[in-house]
Amino acid sequence: MGLLEGQRAVVTGGASGIGAATARLMVAEGASVAVVDRDQSGAEAVAAEIGGLALVADVRDPDAVTATFEQAASALGGLSIVCNNAGIGSIKPLHTYSPDEVDLLFDVNLKGTFNGLRAAVPLLRAEGGGSIVNVASVSGLRPTRGEAPYAAAKAGVIALTMSAALEYGPDGIRANVVSPGFIRTALTEFTWTNPGWIEPLEAVTPLQRAGTAEDVADAIVFLASDRARYVTGHNLVVDGGSVLPSAQVDHLLRDLLGG
Repeated sequence: MGLLEGQRAVVTGGASGIGAATARLMVAEGASVAVVDRDQSGAEAVAAEIGGLALVADVRDPDAVTATFEQAASALGGLSIVCNNAGIGSIKPLHTYSPDEVDLLFDVNLKGTFNGLRAAVPLLRAEGGGSIVNVASVSGLRPTRGEAPYAAAKAGVIALTMSAALEYGPDGIRANVVSPGFIRTALTEFTWTNPGWIEPLEAVTPLQRAGTAEDVADAIVFLASDRARYVTGHNLVVDGGSVLPSAQVDHLLRDLLGG
């Protein structure tokens, strides 16, 4: 029996990357899954692969998110798991972001997660409880150069998740968040195609490698499952230890310790 046997789930941003890996693993662990994405062909391809349901919605649109989640619940016979994964990023100096660019990053990453939470709670309450797993980023814990609006939005996702855990725990709803580090997806593939870019990144990561979408999917499925039945309001960092080193003293300590 799988970890999610009989569960019914929605995964936003499910057409690629972490979302697609999560949808695949959820089905492998026994769940029925609705793959939600604004990319219709991508959602349909993943849904066809896993025997799931493909639905189209832009997470920036609260009415569309609510309608899509309700459609998923109707088709699947209710909802017990919601993974708010949809997100976008950008890299440039803080002062060069235009207001429109900041609005887009906030609307997709932060408001999109809020819209997912808002749509999920009534449906999970109707089932007597359930699990929400949101996807943030280590940039929401330690801001990354060039990602100021993205980092702020992801920090907001972490705060939203903890608020949801506090408010809806009495309803039997658990809310947790994962914060991935540098993960190999289509958005980061350029790092591997440029010689000499990935090796320094992996060298300063304690586990000596970048992450995979499957690494994050494993964490999401754990938090969604009954194995985490007494875990709520938790931020699970999935980064190979990348936020542990101290830029100030690590080079000195390596010399002092001889390695």
